Amino acid sequence: MKRLFPILIIVLLLFQIPVSGVSAHAEEDVYAVADKRDVWFYQEPDESKGLFILPYTYYVKVLSEGDPFCRVEYQDSADGYKPLSGYCLREQLHFVDFTPVRPFLKKRITLTYSIDSGNGIGDGSFDSMERTVSYYGNFSSGTAPYYYVYADGKFDYVPATEPVTYDLNTDYIVPAGTDPDPDVPVQKNGINGLEIALVCLLCAAAVIVAFFVIRGKKAPISDRNGDEL
Repeated sequence: MKRLFPILIIVLLLFQIPVSGVSAHAEEDVYAVADKRDVWFYQEPDESKGLFILPYTYYVKVLSEGDPFCRVEYQDSADGYKPLSGYCLREQLHFVDFTPVRPFLKKRITLTYSIDSGNGIGDGSFDSMERTVSYYGNFSSGTAPYYYVYADGKFDYVPATEPVTYDLNTDYIVPAGTDPDPDVPVQKNGINGLEIALVCLLCAAAVIVAFFVIRGKKAPISDRNGDEL
């Protein structure tokens, strides 16, 4: 019986190989694109808690799926930005099955502040000041437009002086009637047929080895009185 233990361990390890592959795939990040111009990023799962409108054609990372709200993350820690966790309505998102090359908009904008000293002293060298901030999205309060921005570890709203322009993503758009490229392998979830066949063959081989091990074991020799020697 002791000879069967290594064989059983090998069989169990063989079953774990494809299962581990599926788990690794399941842990990949999931992204969804704002393919409309009015997709809100919410601070809480509440439509009255909108922080800003996501930049059109850019993505959020989906942390957990839900209905009606999904918990998401926008931006990363590169280029003067900070990841921001929040919520989006599921029905407003377009889920994709790939990792986008340019998921988040990197747009730095310069704010200009002017003051009127009015004292008639000096040449006005400091009557105008500029500050660069990281743009996250648009917001409106009544008819007044604002930007939601980040700088120096803080998020805040600033008046929108002019529209923010940027390049649009098109990687999520599949032309109508277009078939997938046959030369590009399609990644699928789960275990494919080749993996199943390989596991079956290895299991069959393990059973055959176990059979010959058991059959080849000699029976104990007994003396005439029936006692084992």
